[in-house]
Amino acid sequence: MTAKDDYLYFAGRALDGMAAIVAGLGDELANERPALPGANSPYALLTHCVGVIDYWSGTLVAGRSVCRDREAEFTAAGPVAPLLIEVAAVRERLAGDVAGARCDAPLHADPDRSFQGPVRHLDQGGALLHVYEELAQHHGQMQILGDLIRAGAAS
Repeated sequence: MTAKDDYLYFAGRALDGMAAIVAGLGDELANERPALPGANSPYALLTHCVGVIDYWSGTLVAGRSVCRDREAEFTAAGPVAPLLIEVAAVRERLAGDVAGARCDAPLHADPDRSFQGPVRHLDQGGALLHVYEELAQHHGQMQILGDLIRAGAAS
């Protein structure tokens, strides 16, 4: 197995875990926000992760033009099925981006500072690690969100 295969395995686990949580919550609960200041819905959080992947691996690593509205990601809502289709598509794009990445090569553009990425110079490998960082942290966050939403729905 190559390091790129390992990367895709672990990134895929986090992405699949989030998709399973959203699918398990269904259309109504996946769009709920727990009664916590600044909390996101699982749907919005997964939408954000799709945006993270497309921007950081698509634009910065692969050089694709991606139109991203980061703020809108956190207010996104809708039916689960189309989002899960988009998750499968972004996972395929990520696999292609990782396959073509040269980890020590420069990025195709400077990261947009408003996207709150790392505050240091990154090469393509660093940008891919940032994608994994985002997926891992948001997967854990979504596990807690799902528990809170299910507990609120049960009471």
